Amino acid sequence: MTLAATFLAGAKSRLLPASVPFRFFAAAAFFHLLMWLALLAGAEQAADFRGGPGPALAAVHFLTLGVLTMSAIGASVQLLPVATRRAHAAVWPIRLVFWLVVPGMLVLIAGMYTGEPSPLNIGATLTSVGLIAFATLLADNLRRAGALAVVAAYGWASLVALILLVALGFALALDYEIAILTNHRAVALAHMILGGFGFMGMLAIGFSHVLVPMFALAAAPAKRAAFTAFVLASAAVTIGGAGALIDSTAILTFAALVGLCAAGLYLWLMHRVLVTGMRKRLGLSFVLIRAGWFMLPATLLIGIAALYGLAGPNGPTLFGFMLTGGWLLTFLLGILQRILPFLASMHAARSAGGAPPLLSELAASGLLKVHAVCHGTALVVLASAIAADSTMYLRIGAAIGLIGAVVFGWFTGQVTRRLRA
Repeated sequence: MTLAATFLAGAKSRLLPASVPFRFFAAAAFFHLLMWLALLAGAEQAADFRGGPGPALAAVHFLTLGVLTMSAIGASVQLLPVATRRAHAAVWPIRLVFWLVVPGMLVLIAGMYTGEPSPLNIGATLTSVGLIAFATLLADNLRRAGALAVVAAYGWASLVALILLVALGFALALDYEIAILTNHRAVALAHMILGGFGFMGMLAIGFSHVLVPMFALAAAPAKRAAFTAFVLASAAVTIGGAGALIDSTAILTFAALVGLCAAGLYLWLMHRVLVTGMRKRLGLSFVLIRAGWFMLPATLLIGIAALYGLAGPNGPTLFGFMLTGGWLLTFLLGILQRILPFLASMHAARSAGGAPPLLSELAASGLLKVHAVCHGTALVVLASAIAADSTMYLRIGAAIGLIGAVVFGWFTGQVTRRLRA
């Protein structure tokens, strides 16, 4: 039996009301638009961005908190109960997470944009409370995920990273007003490592052990190799976070090398899943997923080069861009192209009491093609702009990305409208 059959057995009984996960996905699509608008506004400071308030910092957090985190919450609150076969005890805590995180995030990012400490601290408090509430929900699901040991292991590691991430983020926000940190930049780097490779990275890799076999109609990856990759990835994040905090180039280099080993093993496992899967034609979404996979080791190599000044004067910025906008965003957008129509079809089948509609009836493939071209082009142009320190190219890349975000938002809205209809 493939993992898809196991995953879907009785799944309809564990579905949340459609409005619950889809509000997170709709918010992510909205923040995707705001990210590109903020990047357009902050193009002059984006190529050599190293932190500090302004539009560039706002753009980074529209991406990390707005797009990545909202998508992660929406996917995990729906997919984990389906995978673990344990429904949520109540729906209201999930709605509470949404109404804490979204307003808090908007206030927090407004403070980042303007540099005003009061909205920074208020927004950081609301967002932190919302994320801790989400961590509680995630922990409740993970403790019941005995049959999905590998996914649960990545989920617990992601949960620990999230708690540390929230603590460091709150300290960074507070530091703008009362200067509590002795090395703001070192803490910011640890914050980025815990967020990109820890919370989002571990969650993305963990979920791919379920979603990729399900979409490819394949068996799950071998447990021993999967756990080896998990141990290597966890070690890399732990060592990297510590190396960032103590500002040690040698420790950061070692962490990146361990991370490369983990990434190589993980990618080999995913390759084996695709090779052995019964479904070979996986569509445009897997073009984006494969591109995201390619950018994972590329990000680590750029990080090593940046540590030794071999990635150009804007090497650190290029590393951060490849981590968040390259591997994580590209992989996530590919996954969302799959799970939005997939979840919508499951909800539609439950509502109608019959067979699910075809995915092609829920979303137009033409929109996704335009989005994929815009996203890929924007990444290439922006990476070149950072390397060349060009404000003009940054504006061009951000404008292309904005077009892609509009199209992806249209796709998200189209799926939602057809589900409601």
